[in-house]
Amino acid sequence: MSSDMIVILTALDLEYQAVREKLTDLRLHKHAAGTRFEVGRVSRGDCRVALALVGKGNHPAAVLAERAIAEFDPAAILFVGVAGALRSDIALGDVVVATHVYAYHGGTSEDDGLKARPRAWEIPHAVDQIARHLKRTGAWMRHLPHGSDARPDVHFGAIAAGEVVQNSTISEQARWLRQHYNDAAAIEMESAGMAQAAHLNRSLPAVVIRGISDRADGTKEITDRAQWQPRAAANAAAFAVALAEELAHEEQDLQSFEEVGVLRNRTTNGTTMNIAMGNARVGVQAQNIYGNVRVTQERGTPTSLAEQIATLRDQIRQARASGQLDDVTYAAAESELEVAAKSLEQGTAQGKKTLMVALKRLRGLVIDITDLAAKVAAVISLTESAS
Repeated sequence: MSSDMIVILTALDLEYQAVREKLTDLRLHKHAAGTRFEVGRVSRGDCRVALALVGKGNHPAAVLAERAIAEFDPAAILFVGVAGALRSDIALGDVVVATHVYAYHGGTSEDDGLKARPRAWEIPHAVDQIARHLKRTGAWMRHLPHGSDARPDVHFGAIAAGEVVQNSTISEQARWLRQHYNDAAAIEMESAGMAQAAHLNRSLPAVVIRGISDRADGTKEITDRAQWQPRAAANAAAFAVALAEELAHEEQDLQSFEEVGVLRNRTTNGTTMNIAMGNARVGVQAQNIYGNVRVTQERGTPTSLAEQIATLRDQIRQARASGQLDDVTYAAAESELEVAAKSLEQGTAQGKKTLMVALKRLRGLVIDITDLAAKVAAVISLTESAS
């Protein structure tokens, strides 16, 4: 359908609902085989999400992930839900982003015991970098439920995906996990299936985001009664939709913004005409020029990228002062502007790439403020055209 689509899969109804509450403009999308997706947007922005419930287990996760990929041709696929923590430093309600996923039930049984035959899938480097940046800036917290005073931490580590609910630290399976997968941060039952489906589809970026609802230590009934599942699911959904926005912005064609101007040449009957499209401006069009000609720039227009970025900083401060930006979003926007300014100073090809990423993330932060988003888009266009 479109490369700016992000697919989000969940296993439980409460996980599905946690993501659904972050979406607007929802519409039903029926697959020919009967699967029902809901397609909507994050915060009325330009990130489109296709949401589906796959049920428990790696096998249904793999089948429906494959179905979703074929149906929507997404830019990325995310699995969002709850999990049990395997490390004591991870608190209930915290979020774990999988750096890699283990399918830990593979093995071979021999006379001297069960030998592990692990399979693993890693998160793409670029996606990992985006996710870590979201953690550093705290921008994802604007998606936490309104009125929530929770400030969950975000952890990065391996996630083990098997076929049973793990609720013990002394069982044979618990010992097996510690022996063969002792770097795993959390455990659940669907990620391996989704990761395999994504790997088989042109290595589509796949990300697993889990909120911690129990400690996989025999206390699951207690934490479930304390309503940690919906709280953990809400935290995972908040990080997931923030990441979805970033991933969608990475893929979007900047030409979709009308603020981008294009100057095209057209030749008719031997006469060449320059045609300004969008917001492109033509200063002078002439075939033969005689005498002294002086071209001046419109007053008040910034003349360099550095000045454009400085102007953006002033406009973002004004948006905060007027109440259009909350404190968390403002801090994240300031962080991106700082990265942009430093990258511009480098004057290198890598610096320009970093500058573009920072500007795109800035656009995502202010997407709900139409005028400001348009100005950021214009700076992105100027950056692309700069040699």
